[in-house]
Amino acid sequence: MSSVSIQSVQKYFGQTQIIKGVSFDIADGEFCVLVGPSGCGKSTLLRMIAGLEEISDGTISIGNKIVNDIQPKERDIAMVFQNYALYPHMTVRDNMSFSLMLAKLPKDAIETQVHKAADILGLRDLLDRFPRQLSGGQRQRVAMGRAIVRDPQVFLFDEPLSNLDAKLRVAMRTEIKELHQRLKTTSIYVTHDQIEAMTMADKIVVLKDGLIEQIGSPLELYDHPANQFVAGFIGSPSMNFLTGVVSNGMVKLSEGVELPIPLKANVQEGQSVVYGTRPEHLELVAESDGVASEVVVVEPTGADTQVFSKIAGHDITGVFRERHLFKPGSTIYLRPDVNRAHLFDAQSGRTLAN
Repeated sequence: MSSVSIQSVQKYFGQTQIIKGVSFDIADGEFCVLVGPSGCGKSTLLRMIAGLEEISDGTISIGNKIVNDIQPKERDIAMVFQNYALYPHMTVRDNMSFSLMLAKLPKDAIETQVHKAADILGLRDLLDRFPRQLSGGQRQRVAMGRAIVRDPQVFLFDEPLSNLDAKLRVAMRTEIKELHQRLKTTSIYVTHDQIEAMTMADKIVVLKDGLIEQIGSPLELYDHPANQFVAGFIGSPSMNFLTGVVSNGMVKLSEGVELPIPLKANVQEGQSVVYGTRPEHLELVAESDGVASEVVVVEPTGADTQVFSKIAGHDITGVFRERHLFKPGSTIYLRPDVNRAHLFDAQSGRTLAN
């Protein structure tokens, strides 16, 4: 196992800059998730760590060794790809042992490593099958097994679950996290799915347009987003945003609607702001205690009820543990939790928290 250090890394494709001076460290044994929308540079950054893309500027270190000019096979990393990248003409056993055969390890050592990885991943009964005879989840386990047998310093995962159906993704998410807890190998995981990031990561790096927006633990990003982008990206359903102006200790929206300023906000009179409140931090209250909201759609999920409504022309989503039978067009009254609400500067998007 080894730590990974990324310092002032840049990447150009021709004249186009994809990675714009990114710096962060990943501790030994840490599970770090790179997350962001499509095109933010997360997969490019992972490929640079792997050595599959050249670094235009800056340094990447694995352990205490700068690997900029070191070939991928000499970096002691193992990568799990989105499309599994299995050899279709080889059995599971041969797919998992191939890299060890290239390294000319003794046959008994190879067999020991393969059986050990197969036992960890529940593949012992599948070793003589071919990839075409496996389900998507089984193929992904084989791809992970092929990485495990190498006993690398660092695991790299490039959106490994995106080809699986929703139910299998949840199961595989748990398996990968459990695998990391068992092996304690430094892992870097790329995804655009913030639920994967929240549930799996020790540390999340949020990227946008080749720049880091925020780094922190899942709950740090959820509770204390640095800006409106992070606030909207982390959390499901997404945070509600309402544009207004600070006036007399309240945030005034259009049509005379007022919301209480969050307790931790640092604002000035007349400042244009964006009021952020998570769907689960809205409370249903009596008319005298809340803001009128017109119901548009109600979605009962069993565990909770999602209510899509409008406040002063703004779309807003509420999530309530109780079951409700609101009718479209009816009026409900909502109150945001001022201890958990957020304010962002309307121009820069930066948080206005103390």
